[in-house]
Amino acid sequence: MDAEQYQIMFEVERAHWWYRGIRRTMRALFRRYLAPGRAYRVLDAGCGTGGTTIDLADLGEVTGLDFSAEALTYAQTRGLSRLVRGSIEQLPFPDATVDVWTSFDVLYHRAVQDENVAFAEARRVLKPGGIAFFREPAFDWLRGAHDIGIHTERRFTVDELAGEAAAAGFRIEHATYANALLFPLALLKRSIDRFLPAAPADLSIPPAPLNLLMEAVLSLEAPLVGRSRLPVGLSVLVAARA
Repeated sequence: MDAEQYQIMFEVERAHWWYRGIRRTMRALFRRYLAPGRAYRVLDAGCGTGGTTIDLADLGEVTGLDFSAEALTYAQTRGLSRLVRGSIEQLPFPDATVDVWTSFDVLYHRAVQDENVAFAEARRVLKPGGIAFFREPAFDWLRGAHDIGIHTERRFTVDELAGEAAAAGFRIEHATYANALLFPLALLKRSIDRFLPAAPADLSIPPAPLNLLMEAVLSLEAPLVGRSRLPVGLSVLVAARA
């Protein structure tokens, strides 16, 4: 990821409608598969600047892992202390020591040489019966200018992401697209971007009323994502049991 992208992520991750809305969506999955009040040992693999890792704290003991020292420096400024530098393709953790694995928008990155190895590593460190939550960008033909800055190597269909998890030995609990309501707008924007000499940054925060509106729209489908398989969307979500 380009260095300036980490700074942008750090600055907007807590306030931008996309991050806030998608965190609500993930919460819907957590409520379905995680017992309320139980303290889990959680590994947030590919934690980036830590904006989502903070939200996982109520699940138990959370460790954030990232390959980028720069990203971890930003995460430290959020007050996070359980941080480890490492690759999701070679996790510095023993077998069967993690209850919950989260990996949000990580496998798409070109720094991940083989996502199948990452799936195998996730399966290795999870305890028997432990659960993994994966989220990745959907559909390769939805690539935009933002993908260049964040070094996108691959995008996934729901069958591809679930299939790779299953091949690593996971039992698929739930697989769906997410962010379906915004799919038509994103498709329009991507079409327009192709004709612009320099497309505007996807992560710029819009004016407050629009930011709140977009977050509300994205949050509307959170109850559906937890229990239904949406036919299309901007993201792919998979919950898989070790």
